[in-house]
Amino acid sequence: MKISNETKIGALTTIAIAVLILGYSFLKGNDIFSGSNKFYAVYKSVDGLTVSKPVLVNGFPIGHISKMQLGEDGRTTVEFKIKTEYNVPVNTLAKLVSTDLLGSKAIVFLLGDSKQYAENKDTLRADIQGSLAESLQPIQTKAENLMTKLDSSLAAINKILNPNFQRNVDRSFTSIANSLQTLEGTTKKIDALVGAQTGHINGILANAETVSGNLKITTAGLNKVTDNFQKFSGDLANGNIKQTLDNANKAVADLQVTLANVNSTKGSLGLMMNDDKLYKNLQEASDNLNLLFLDLKANPKRYVHFSVFGGGNKKD
Repeated sequence: MKISNETKIGALTTIAIAVLILGYSFLKGNDIFSGSNKFYAVYKSVDGLTVSKPVLVNGFPIGHISKMQLGEDGRTTVEFKIKTEYNVPVNTLAKLVSTDLLGSKAIVFLLGDSKQYAENKDTLRADIQGSLAESLQPIQTKAENLMTKLDSSLAAINKILNPNFQRNVDRSFTSIANSLQTLEGTTKKIDALVGAQTGHINGILANAETVSGNLKITTAGLNKVTDNFQKFSGDLANGNIKQTLDNANKAVADLQVTLANVNSTKGSLGLMMNDDKLYKNLQEASDNLNLLFLDLKANPKRYVHFSVFGGGNKKD
């Protein structure tokens, strides 16, 4: 059977139209060769979001946006087509996020922890994340302020760095260099002086060490004296000082009584010191005794008689 050219052209045209329809549908995100579930979410703003944008879970695409419709209240209902092989918990959050600095958007499913899964044509919770440009706006503002301050600082630096200032800086560095040279010379002199006086310094240190040793010995002696003094103090404290003082007071009192008796006319000693009659009598007795001794010496026979033959005494 021979096919006419018109039939061939018609068949090719039909196939081409079918391919175009399938391609257009694929470009719109519709995959007619696989099953999918439809889910919805309502957003206040879908700026940057278009049909066929992917639906991601942790960066992995599980579906795409198949349709967007503006409602009477100004909110937009977005339809997702998710492959049937992926289960979506009922508390999943469909978040509208930015994917680049140009404002492109995508839907990210933050899967919930519910054991119950959403069914076909269920509406999920929606959330919108600020764009990267909006997130970077505070940083941009700070950067602009910083650039303004930096421009002011550079202008001030350019104003300072004039020829006169540079000459002053050069002069300052020259002065610093001269000061360093002077300091170096002084350091060398100090080193030479220290080297010359090393012997004296060693002698001084030796003397100081000797003095330190003597001081140590003296300290030991002082410690011994202190110990002796402490021992003496302890012995003195332990002695019966009160009894000794009482005895001394008693002796002084007795002495005072004796002196009072002597000063009075009581007793021989008192009479002798206060009454001269006893003194005169004693003096007179002493004189008579002295005369008796003189007479005895001059006339012994008058008082003593001796007989050689035992004869009796003869009266004159």
